[in-house]
Amino acid sequence: MRSFYHFALTYRGKKEPDDKSRLADWIFHDHDFPKHSASYNEISNYLEWNSPFVNALVVFDEIWEAYQMNKMN
Repeated sequence: MRSFYHFALTYRGKKEPDDKSRLADWIFHDHDFPKHSASYNEISNYLEWNSPFVNALVVFDEIWEAYQMNKMN
């Protein structure tokens, strides 16, 4: 199973960044991010303590939902 980290990286590198790409870029550059995790609680707790911007947790929830949908396919 692909980790959330690898799924989130698909949002990186937009010419005109949005919140999802900003979070993905931050995740990529954060060496302490739980890269091998597929646990909502582990990643959510990490972001609560290390949030890169105000609505990062909301954005995480949106990407997490897409991650879950992708796992079903």
